Amino acid sequence: MTRAATPLPPAAEKAEVVRQMFDRIAPRYDAVNRIITGRLDTRWRRRAVRTFTFAPGGLVLDLACGTGDFCVELERARYRAIGVDTSEGMLAKARERTSAELVRADILELPMESGSADGVTCGFALRNVVSIPRCFAEMARVLRPGGQIAVLETSEPEHALARWGHRWYVGRIVPIIGAVVGGDRAAYEYLPASTAYLPAPSPLLDIVRAAGFVGVRRDLLGFGAAQLITGRRR
Repeated sequence: MTRAATPLPPAAEKAEVVRQMFDRIAPRYDAVNRIITGRLDTRWRRRAVRTFTFAPGGLVLDLACGTGDFCVELERARYRAIGVDTSEGMLAKARERTSAELVRADILELPMESGSADGVTCGFALRNVVSIPRCFAEMARVLRPGGQIAVLETSEPEHALARWGHRWYVGRIVPIIGAVVGGDRAAYEYLPASTAYLPAPSPLLDIVRAAGFVGVRRDLLGFGAAQLITGRRR
């Protein structure tokens, strides 16, 4: 028997549905993530931060900051971090972990001046925004010329057998972990299904370049389970 696909919210409802979902899962979000990724997500964020070449003290905006994972790594690297998220539940957890400034706002309409940041990070949030092109355009707007991005997102292994195993894991096992540890199976059925919002690698990189970034690069992490997109503002 084939299992029905998880329904995804229409564009008009997506932002609010996603915000409510993250408010709901915030208390156990970190615990679930560590189990699902075997703590690799922490290593991926550290690698992303290491791609920045500007001096310590530079300002980095962490978009869709969630519980503050990227902010923690940015502060460890001696950058000045500002985290932005729409979910008050996530921001409440972030306040327990980081001294970074935290702002509740839509990352597609950032309350920051143009050219004010040295860097932008974003972790596993592209598939949750209403418009990916608009998201990268807003990153470009707030960055100074030469400013850098380090964007983490899910991906799929390139090898067919590894890709099958990955799909089985995220489609079958992740929702079980989400139900048992996080107490919310529906959210962890949505999160793997939401990868359907992501463009294929080549069109995704075209979107980044069209937003005004050069030196754009895509590196696969975790045997292809994640991707790191980097570049600098033209």
